[in-house]
Amino acid sequence: MAAHTRTYAVVGLTLVAAVTAGCSGSGSHSGSISPGSGSTAVSGENKPAPTESNPPGDIPDNQVYVSFQPTDGIFTGFTLKVPEGWARTSQGGTTTFTDKLNTVKITAVSASGAPTAGSVTRTVIPRLRAQVPKFASPRASEVTRHAGRVVLLTYQGDSAKDPVTGKVVRDAFERYAFYRAGHEVDLTLSGPVKADNVDPWRIVSDSFTWR
Repeated sequence: MAAHTRTYAVVGLTLVAAVTAGCSGSGSHSGSISPGSGSTAVSGENKPAPTESNPPGDIPDNQVYVSFQPTDGIFTGFTLKVPEGWARTSQGGTTTFTDKLNTVKITAVSASGAPTAGSVTRTVIPRLRAQVPKFASPRASEVTRHAGRVVLLTYQGDSAKDPVTGKVVRDAFERYAFYRAGHEVDLTLSGPVKADNVDPWRIVSDSFTWR
């Protein structure tokens, strides 16, 4: 019986020594990687904001939408639905609705002709490239909404820096160009990349109606 006791004691001491060595070894790997380890430092100055694996920009399924009809600006002959309760700001011919990380932006302008995927590629993309931080992946196409044929431009860009946290979010944009009789209305919907806003953005873009 004494022999068995000694055996258990030796095994126990061996396990304690192994655990202690493992903890000590793991601590030696913490901290920054030393020079010459094969890693390459990358400057973040020209790097887009990272895409979050679980972005907090999903619009709730129970979101309520209300009708919006502009009362001032260059053109007021249209209506569309916007999310209820979002903060509203207006400047010139542009009205913007925002909530957390999502934005609905509506701009009315005069236009000599209907936009096409080609004209948007030639004129709008260069302008946005100069305005949107880390602008990337533009693609113009013609799609159909309830109001008829419309030019859709999708692209990505970095959001403005949060004034409180300083955080920058990688955003996905959908820009719809509606046209009728010399008037163009540009509807831009934006939110974090990978946010599940397909249905809300479809509700808004499909609700556009000429008056």
